[in-house]
Amino acid sequence: MIQIDDKLISEEIFSEEFVCNLTKCKGACCVEGDVGAPLDKNELEILDGIFDKIKPYLTQEGIKALEEQGTWTTDPHDGMYVTPMVENRECAYVTFDDKGITKCGIEKAYEDGAVDWQKPISCHLYPIRATEYSAFTALNYHEWNVCSDACTLGKELQVPVYKFLKTPLTRKYGEEFYAVLSEVAEEWKREYGS
Repeated sequence: MIQIDDKLISEEIFSEEFVCNLTKCKGACCVEGDVGAPLDKNELEILDGIFDKIKPYLTQEGIKALEEQGTWTTDPHDGMYVTPMVENRECAYVTFDDKGITKCGIEKAYEDGAVDWQKPISCHLYPIRATEYSAFTALNYHEWNVCSDACTLGKELQVPVYKFLKTPLTRKYGEEFYAVLSEVAEEWKREYGS
């Protein structure tokens, strides 16, 4: 682990390579799993506030799930905040295009200018999982078999995780943090990279 300010960063964020390949995986990360996407506490109010604006971008099943469960819920195993799911399948905020590829309804609304919030930060940061502790935040690479095509494409294009996630890392932690992270990654690569 490498420390930058109050963040402990897994070296896998520098060593692993990753580029989403939606034509192959079809956005399986929005469909697979036992619970919805993790949410920060400050995102709950945002979801409540934008629901009416994003409704036109959602599926009927998603709207029904959100109206029944609320715009957010809790994981029954650990009590963490998560997005609701449609009948324990896909995230309630997911839409599907004509090729069966998932897209976030919130992000579509954002792209159209209907809302000014892109999507939950946990989705934007994936495959990094950020875990908040009282004294620090741990940033870890999360390996999931549904993302094997993203790992393959990342290796082909030689894009490390931290570079693929420049926009969300900057969104969450700021430009200064990302600049330092990049410097540390380059030093790490010189010392440990192949």
